[in-house]
Amino acid sequence: MDGRAATTQVRVTDVFSVGCSRKLSVMPSVSSSSAASSSRNLIYQFINCRLIRGGRIIKDDFWVRNGKILNPEPVFYEEKLQADVRVDCHDALICPGFIDVQVNGGFGYDFSSDADRLEEAVSSVARGVLATGVTSFCPTLVTSPDSVYHKIMPRVDRTEGGKDGAGILGVHLEGPFISPEKKGAHPLNYIQNLDQGFSKLEATYGRLDNTAVVTIAPELAGAKEVIAELSNRGIVVSVGHSNGNLEDGEAAVNSGASFITHLFNAMLPFHHRDPGLVGLLTSRKISRPVFYGIIADGIHTHPAALRIAHRTHAKGLVLVSDGMAAMGLGEGEHHIGQMMVKVQGRRAVLAGTDTLAGSVATMDDCVRVFISDAGVSVVEGIEAATLHPAQLMGIAHQKGSLDYDSDADFLFVSDKGPLKVLNTFIAGECVYSSPEAPQLIYKESSTCKKQ
Repeated sequence: MDGRAATTQVRVTDVFSVGCSRKLSVMPSVSSSSAASSSRNLIYQFINCRLIRGGRIIKDDFWVRNGKILNPEPVFYEEKLQADVRVDCHDALICPGFIDVQVNGGFGYDFSSDADRLEEAVSSVARGVLATGVTSFCPTLVTSPDSVYHKIMPRVDRTEGGKDGAGILGVHLEGPFISPEKKGAHPLNYIQNLDQGFSKLEATYGRLDNTAVVTIAPELAGAKEVIAELSNRGIVVSVGHSNGNLEDGEAAVNSGASFITHLFNAMLPFHHRDPGLVGLLTSRKISRPVFYGIIADGIHTHPAALRIAHRTHAKGLVLVSDGMAAMGLGEGEHHIGQMMVKVQGRRAVLAGTDTLAGSVATMDDCVRVFISDAGVSVVEGIEAATLHPAQLMGIAHQKGSLDYDSDADFLFVSDKGPLKVLNTFIAGECVYSSPEAPQLIYKESSTCKKQ
């Protein structure tokens, strides 16, 4: 070669593996004797893009290597390396992958009632949510018989995401230790108390090693002790499905709870003399600020309520889909746990009632609705689905931002009009491309070599 750039142009889906076509096979910019012989060790430089970084949108290149977001300065000045592959993003906005900590099911599957085909259910939802921008999620079990927990819990492992689907952060156990008065779509006959303390919880679930979140009504007798033990084990405790007052919520937070399950839904309404769990957003009697889930599907939470929550405690707002089996499907009858659900339009209710039973919205729907109805910026909307849930789960050093050395779980989105997911990447590899995604071009250059 005479030193001039030799370039090839193909779709970005040819550069990365998955259903995004074949995997690129090019020599990396290190010597052939190096262990970096696979395409994962190549240095990718995304150009002509904008990034959400540091709470704002900046114009900059974006670098990835080995499934991690790369700081190019030490690579260039210390390792004396340049990019192996450059990808023209055509001014796409790059943001972190969405994290959904409350997903009951989707695409015809319900995690709580499909125990006999659980692996199929989890893998199908994990694949399906890639198109919605979700790169990590918590499969969620609603109140169920003990036998269901014992059958399901040993079979849901924490996994890294990839071409086969979004990563699993652990199970969210949304019950059965909740208030009968605020059960929502949970079956009354399987709701339990905590009269035997933590041993009751262990007997009910069977095992907790792959548990990420547990929702508990904080007013239950024994709740404070159970919350403290769960928190000590590194499990996020959420207060919700509760008939408790503000004092109950404050006691729970001071015992280790850090989250509120779907704020405003399945809890006492705000009252000026006792604001209930909603009052935790401004309480001065708690040891730390709380995070809170919001279902921004245009059904569960009024736009004014979205604005009140955001303006009261913006940094704690975590968007959740609360997706159920009908998510990604049309109208009809579906299940959530042991209960039959009827879906009409975008509204899902328990059959024969007006009780809301989960959501049919996807996470990208929720981000769009939140931006529109709450009147927030694109950055604020995206951070509620990325940075905030990562902070809640204690994984902000790995996910939820485009910080250097974080996992390269990211999205190309169009922000020209309503936000649209164009491409989803996990560990630096393309795992989904929208039919609307433009033809992104890469250039492999012979001059990209060790200096």
